[in-house]
Amino acid sequence: MRLDGPGVTIADVVAVAREGQHVELSDTAIERMAASRNVVEDLATGSDAVYGLSTGFGALASVAIPPERRHDLQHALIRSHAAGMGEPVESDVVRAMMLLRARTLAMGYSGARPAVAEAIVDAVNAGVVPVVPEHGSLGASGDLAPLAHAALALLGEGEAFLYGERQPAADALAVAGLRPLALTEKEGLALTNGTDGILGMLCLAVHDSAALLTHADVAAALTVEGVLATDRAFADDLVALRPQPGQAVSAANIRALLAGSPIIASHLEDDPRVQDAYSIRCTPQVHGAARDTLDHVRGVAERELAAAIDNPMVLPDGRVESCGNFHGAPLGFAADFLAIALAEVGAIAERRIDRVLDRARSHGLPPFLAEEAGVDSGVMIGQYTAAAMCAENRRLAAPASVDSLPTSGMQEDHVSMAWGAARKLRRVVDNVRRIVAIEIVVGARAVDLRAPLEPAVGTGAVVDELRRDVPGPGPDRFLAPELEAADALLRTDRLEGALRAVGVGLQASS
Repeated sequence: MRLDGPGVTIADVVAVAREGQHVELSDTAIERMAASRNVVEDLATGSDAVYGLSTGFGALASVAIPPERRHDLQHALIRSHAAGMGEPVESDVVRAMMLLRARTLAMGYSGARPAVAEAIVDAVNAGVVPVVPEHGSLGASGDLAPLAHAALALLGEGEAFLYGERQPAADALAVAGLRPLALTEKEGLALTNGTDGILGMLCLAVHDSAALLTHADVAAALTVEGVLATDRAFADDLVALRPQPGQAVSAANIRALLAGSPIIASHLEDDPRVQDAYSIRCTPQVHGAARDTLDHVRGVAERELAAAIDNPMVLPDGRVESCGNFHGAPLGFAADFLAIALAEVGAIAERRIDRVLDRARSHGLPPFLAEEAGVDSGVMIGQYTAAAMCAENRRLAAPASVDSLPTSGMQEDHVSMAWGAARKLRRVVDNVRRIVAIEIVVGARAVDLRAPLEPAVGTGAVVDELRRDVPGPGPDRFLAPELEAADALLRTDRLEGALRAVGVGLQASS
């Protein structure tokens, strides 16, 4: 991709973070950065106090730094702020964070030389991934500690991964043919004062959640057939009476998956049930509300991708102004909101799983879908696993963004905690995907047990694709690998491909 500053998309972030797409700076971005740098260099020769250029940081902003120590100031900032602890953050998050910091620098409001952004881009392209500990960011002033760890590796200090091997950053840079970066005025601050880690995680979560919600619709459709439920509650005219866009998308997906289902047709008459349980009937309402939440969060992320995040900002008219754009509240609120919505998608899926496995409510299926109930336990414990993850999601859905704690001698007296919100959102996404994978395994087995009745073309294609990795009903066997295989399937687009091959197209968003 050609990095110009503006114009970066969520898809670009995913492509660089996970697919290794090559990045290069545009000529326009280089010109912008050079013009911004000229402002900083003019100020560096003056006597005026400028935050982060001729002063200390945070509560030390009133300490004047003499000209001969200002380069040392920038390196000292990186070293002191690289104070994180814990396990390393995932490589895709670090790569996304680095891309997004280069994006902000490329916008030309940070006063960093083009060489700084080039050093970031070169490291990303070479596969050098700084070791960034999980704990340390409060989301204001941005992701100070995580970004400092990333910057430290560019200086040839700290540690980095290269080809999956953790090693001293100096060695990784040397193997990659890169030279350590030396900083000048303002550049240490420009490398650390951003919300790029939070935004990177939010972009990845938005991408993953779009696929997850489509797969949740797929899982629900299998359950509808499996428990001999009706599709009438998903009718277009009924759903249209409540014009929520996400609800309409989820209902349309379920209708497409169930179209022409012989299983559903088998009980259109003489069925004593008046209506299905909420976990079946209200699926589009819950999934749809999550889709609408996702659309809101996507908008927040896309606006942040157009934002310049630094402090102070170097403006084209020569002013260098302090601001609060580094505060992560917009991203923290969005991450918390999406975690709440997705947790409920997992919760309703777990209820559907339990319904399929309970012989008192599954309308003729064997207990726990077991081959020989008593000797075999079937998929009984799969529901336990789903319930455990639902319980964890309830804890993770508690908002992080209300947990501000003051720092830096009360100078930074309100922080966003958005990094924590984004970290737990990633955990919720993983948990819900696994819950949905369990529902697909359970629902597919239930559909198989309805033979000789046939599923719909759409749900049948899903079962066939799953059966490439996960066998159908039978005596008890080691279940965990089958659940893991279903989870791995949901991390691909294979189900969507199988559905397209039979003429069933699903909507990913509203």
